[in-house]
Amino acid sequence: MTSQENVAPRADRTPPPAWVRLTGLTVALGAVLVVLLALFILPSLKSGPHDLALGVVGTTENAAALQQQLDTASPDAFDVVAVATLDELHTQVSERDLAGGLAVTDTEVTSVVASAGGTAISGTVTSTATQVARAAGLDVVVDDVVPLPAEDPSGIGIGGLAFPLVFGGIVPVVAFRTVFPRSAAGRIAGITAFSLVGGLIVSAVLQFWFGSTDGVFLQVAGAMALGIAALAFPLAGLQEVLGGKGFTIGAASMMFLGNPLAGIATTGAWLPAGIGTFGQILPPGATGSLVRSAAYFDFAGGAVAGLTLACWVIIGAGLLAVGAVRGTTTTDAGADTDADTNAAPITA
Repeated sequence: MTSQENVAPRADRTPPPAWVRLTGLTVALGAVLVVLLALFILPSLKSGPHDLALGVVGTTENAAALQQQLDTASPDAFDVVAVATLDELHTQVSERDLAGGLAVTDTEVTSVVASAGGTAISGTVTSTATQVARAAGLDVVVDDVVPLPAEDPSGIGIGGLAFPLVFGGIVPVVAFRTVFPRSAAGRIAGITAFSLVGGLIVSAVLQFWFGSTDGVFLQVAGAMALGIAALAFPLAGLQEVLGGKGFTIGAASMMFLGNPLAGIATTGAWLPAGIGTFGQILPPGATGSLVRSAAYFDFAGGAVAGLTLACWVIIGAGLLAVGAVRGTTTTDAGADTDADTNAAPITA
């Protein structure tokens, strides 16, 4: 009996009816649409102040009284901290230790804010100061210690970096993989060069075209270059180790998770609790924080974001190296096998 006779005939599988396939695909695509709506809209819909550190000039007793008042009006919105003087409040807000602050006197309530840290937050602090002043019959004074540039008073320039950043991290991986299909060193050099050039381009556009920054060209360029590299290197590493599937998973994660959860326009502190923290772990969110810190605060409050991005670069470069070594080993093994196969037989 031959080997072919031992193989049982495979029964032909009848494909599902067309209406079943149509229904299944429609339901699946609808589910994807629901997920996308949730990812891109729900974070903004549920955004708002969550335990924002709010400084209050005065005694601990005054801070506690205001905390009770704010908890009644806006539960869990603020975490009130007593500050000794108005000058100290200015310093802590400008160094991003506090989201804002209030200074109450017999005649007025001063709202100390840094609109460059996020107009949503500064607006909320000022609105809170207005409520406190109205209740006490006092005037309101707004003291913006770190204002946005006059040409971009709403901060739209930096707030719109999310999609260009993700795009700039994905495209070079595809491009340099095409140009250097067998050279990991070539891809590393290409991604590094593009990250530097991309950072310079973005910083130039923000400063010289949009007017969103002023006098911090190299600082913003460096922060943006690190952000692009932190996106591109992990994607390139996943592609090297897992192939196209790894790249697709990584790129989709950055596009559909990193992008909407970055909180670049409003900062991560404005997103729902937990979601904002998770978004800051991913490269887009960390890049937004670092760029804002570099642009307006002389890198104050940007250390965690910078370290996060550096870790992503190291992880990506490590994956690239592992994939390259494994690929070289596989190639060498294949070459040895071919050599043994093609070797001339030894005769007596």
